[in-house]
Amino acid sequence: MESTDKPRVGWIGTGIMGAAMCGHLMAAGHAATVFTRTRSRAEPLLQRGAAWAETPAAVAAAADVVFTMVGYPADVRAVVLGATGVLAGARAGTILVDMSTSEPSLAREIDAAARARGVAALDAPVSGGDVGAREARLSIMVGGDADTFARVRPLLALMGKTIVLQGPAGSGQHTKMVNQILVASSMIGVCEGLLYARRAGLDVPTVLASVAGGAAGSWSLANYVPRIERGDLEPGFMIEHFVKDMKIALAESRRMGLTLPGLDLAERLYARLVDAGHGRKGIQALLLALEQLGDGADLGPRLT
Repeated sequence: MESTDKPRVGWIGTGIMGAAMCGHLMAAGHAATVFTRTRSRAEPLLQRGAAWAETPAAVAAAADVVFTMVGYPADVRAVVLGATGVLAGARAGTILVDMSTSEPSLAREIDAAARARGVAALDAPVSGGDVGAREARLSIMVGGDADTFARVRPLLALMGKTIVLQGPAGSGQHTKMVNQILVASSMIGVCEGLLYARRAGLDVPTVLASVAGGAAGSWSLANYVPRIERGDLEPGFMIEHFVKDMKIALAESRRMGLTLPGLDLAERLYARLVDAGHGRKGIQALLLALEQLGDGADLGPRLT
């Protein structure tokens, strides 16, 4: 990274969260070069002064620190390791920070490939959804080298409030899997509790006044129930991406010899929503799947 107070940043992936996150870096005075599959998604950043690049490699060539925030492990692999990916254009000394939620094994593969080119890499997935991205209060879980983390931390602090180095490459992704396992089961509880309150004829805001400050309180309860109550099923975090995350967590669990029945149930419930065409709704739409269940409903095969 160049010796300057304002390193040049590259940003790849300007979706629901990525655009806001890149915007915080620009607001702090960092020149930005961006790429995303659909250029129109980057227009708000371009109008604010970001430069457009035709490939991830071109982003890397123009940046000191490159951030990626894309949807799936295959996307991460393409934009980082592909023929026109970040590592194809990065100079020695560049830092790559992948903020996508991806596979721990891929994070380790990227770390090794980056080192071979004189590039430093961190895996740094986030939690906090669209609200956390807009308000720059994400939780950022980082895997990689401590010295690289220290150099990038001031940039991460422009996007998040809780920023923790978890360990070597892949540790950030493993920590994000812990986060998603916790969220998966808690969303079942949130939606089941809401359905029960409704069926019992209770006033939901009044119920929340009693339960939100006690042992049942959670971020999901405070943020998703109000959305559900006003009929807002738009994504802060899309179901199809959540299912991807849960599949990664289940695969890692099996590899480690773990059986996680709560995660298995949540994945099957959310997969029903994807099959019903709701994959691009927010994860609070789990309520729809639970509303359709009757006593003894068949949820498909269970973990063995």
